Amino acid sequence: MSSPDRNRNTSATSRIGLLPRSINNDYSGTRIALGFFVLLTATTLVRSLIHMVAPDGGAQSIAGIPLDAFTENGAAAVIHIFALWGLSQLIVGIIYVVALVRYRSLIPLLYLLGVVEYAVRLIMSFAKPVHTEGTAPGGVANYILVPLLIVMLVLSLVPRKS
Repeated sequence: MSSPDRNRNTSATSRIGLLPRSINNDYSGTRIALGFFVLLTATTLVRSLIHMVAPDGGAQSIAGIPLDAFTENGAAAVIHIFALWGLSQLIVGIIYVVALVRYRSLIPLLYLLGVVEYAVRLIMSFAKPVHTEGTAPGGVANYILVPLLIVMLVLSLVPRKS
């Protein structure tokens, strides 16, 4: 293969795929997947801040975990864990913002990581269930989000029509 052919292939693969050869702001997937990624980013940031600043971290007020049935130390531990979870979500949200602003070629990979995260959350809800007073919105969202993220992953890999 001659050098120009090799450069042409490298250029094509640097724009498409889960692991782009060049991390840049070139995004060739569909606009729907890009738009949904913006929504996912905003949701991730808002959820992270709620977990970090709400007095109960959202554990009882949103997730329905009966903190008032716990000891004071037990409730404090759950609230602390929710705040740490919020910090993790904030870091992921910031990575999403950076990808949107500067490194859009990473969006398919970030979708894949989202699929893994939400699928494992779903599996963990069966493997290590938590007693709640009602159904937590996040628990229901996992059933919807996993297939939706898979669709968005595929759409982020499909080259946009001119």
